[in-house]
Amino acid sequence: MEITGRQNSFQKDTAPNNAGKNLEKWHGKRYYSLDAYLKNTYGKKLKKIAIDGGFTCPNRDGTLDTRGCIFCSGAGSGDFSLPFSSIQKEEPYIAYFQAYTCTYAPLPYLNRLYRKALESPFVAGISIATRPDCLPEEVLFLLAELRESYPNKFIWVELGLQTIHEDTAHYIRRGYSLDCFSHAVKQLSLRGIPVIPHVILGLPGESGAMMLQTVQYLNTLPISGIKLHLLHILKGTDLAIDYKNGLFSALSMDSYLEILILCICHLTPDTVIHRVTGDGPKNLLIAPLWSGDKKKVLNALHHRMKTENAYQGKYWKGTTSYDPGTFDSL
Repeated sequence: MEITGRQNSFQKDTAPNNAGKNLEKWHGKRYYSLDAYLKNTYGKKLKKIAIDGGFTCPNRDGTLDTRGCIFCSGAGSGDFSLPFSSIQKEEPYIAYFQAYTCTYAPLPYLNRLYRKALESPFVAGISIATRPDCLPEEVLFLLAELRESYPNKFIWVELGLQTIHEDTAHYIRRGYSLDCFSHAVKQLSLRGIPVIPHVILGLPGESGAMMLQTVQYLNTLPISGIKLHLLHILKGTDLAIDYKNGLFSALSMDSYLEILILCICHLTPDTVIHRVTGDGPKNLLIAPLWSGDKKKVLNALHHRMKTENAYQGKYWKGTTSYDPGTFDSL
């Protein structure tokens, strides 16, 4: 199966945005969704299937910790993942290595696993979820080599950031610095590998201003897309203990939509938004329960953006520098 179009990079505008010129490109939405990008690039929507590649994580195997990130379920954020061998598809899809840290394994294993996926006639490309501190030089070399070996397929890397604020990062037990994250983004970009950071909105102790600062910082880096997640409180996590002890509150849907729309409006207009909410396993979800109705959340987001004339890049001024004081008054 040959996939044509822009394979390994997204082109970014360098001028301030207005909604009108992008509505057609965004297929009627007020932000550049992953669905719109895939339709523009490959002529169709591609389903993304989460795969469990048998990985662990340095935050769980004792290298850094044994407890994982404070919000992470026992499945390592891969609650919906399946073994690659069990997937039976006869149409193009994205193989998403999601569970735990999907570059944290011996190089020969990574090589075999990624090649097995890329060689499938039904895999349009692969997306690899990992940590920035698990991208040594030999893994970066492998990813670049695979990119050259499979020119008709794409390779994306999804990097957990969650926040730029070090106090919050320490609380959630992230285990790496902001400099480590930024270095990984730049190294992947130099090798032509698109990067999709993950950001969590609603982390304990973070104001709306702090969340906007994270988005503004990402605007200065060579990222290709972004995932904006709602914080889920799941059973069996240390975050759930703090929640039950009343140490923080979950966001209401109205509050989440307010900060989400502000983040979208401050985001550069050609950054592809891969996610605007997230899915918490219903059997594990403690709060916020309203997030279980994803269709309702998306409909409310689209309606509110339309009535408020909100759109991606509305408040982006074309700057490529980070000013940590920009949103202090919010």
